Amino acid sequence: MRGYALGLLALNLLTLLWGTTFVVVKGAVGEMTPSLLVFLRFLLASLFFLPWAFRLPKGVWGPGMELAFWLLLGYASQAVGLMYTSASRSAFITALNVVLVPLILGLVGRRLGGVWLAALLAFLGVGFLSYDPRQPPLNVGDLWTLLTALTYALYIVRLEVHAKAFPSLPLTAVQIFGTALLALPWALWEGVRWEGIPWGAVFYLGVVATALTTWLQTWGQRYVPAPQAAILYTMEPVWATLFAFAVLGERLGFLGGLGAFLVVLATFQAIRRSPA
Repeated sequence: MRGYALGLLALNLLTLLWGTTFVVVKGAVGEMTPSLLVFLRFLLASLFFLPWAFRLPKGVWGPGMELAFWLLLGYASQAVGLMYTSASRSAFITALNVVLVPLILGLVGRRLGGVWLAALLAFLGVGFLSYDPRQPPLNVGDLWTLLTALTYALYIVRLEVHAKAFPSLPLTAVQIFGTALLALPWALWEGVRWEGIPWGAVFYLGVVATALTTWLQTWGQRYVPAPQAAILYTMEPVWATLFAFAVLGERLGFLGGLGAFLVVLATFQAIRRSPA
């Protein structure tokens, strides 16, 4: 029970930190290629995990590299998508993973009980939060972001398995190293230009939004089942909206307030009973 409560706390802190990243990433990909951004943020993050690189438990490289593959595909498709679509729409489409996670688990025979209701409530809430009638029709960026939702769902499902089998810090270290390694050929293929790189954004994304958040997610999912974790992750746009309101003075509006309420309601519905 204590581990479950601490896991919930870690994942809620994670969503708060994630909520700051959409605008940062969108601004960064306007100044540099998505491949270089992904490579640099994971390269920087990997420096914090060097102490664990030399004492990894046996068998961690395979699971860690599998998770690194899903991470790279998710971060890369999101960064490419944000070149063509808005941050709010990206947040909404990415939130599809809250429905995809129980769907994937259901296909492999896992019984989920009332999680479906919470998942649908959360997705509806994110839709209200992200709704903007001024946005253009669907575009190629939205299709890239659909890939983000699918890969994040697969990552959440697979992380639940591996996080219970290995200590969180070594597993996080391999994920971070592996993602940087896999991103390098992509960055070299697109061509590296060092001029105009927003180093402040890269540092924030690497240290806070990659090193810290990946560890929080890996540690938290040792104790919180994947369906509940996916619902908790929909708090990300809620925090993003509150952050924009507090710092930028943006108004929430009725639909935004309703959406935030539904996401919070879904979160409480999902976590009100700890797993057996």
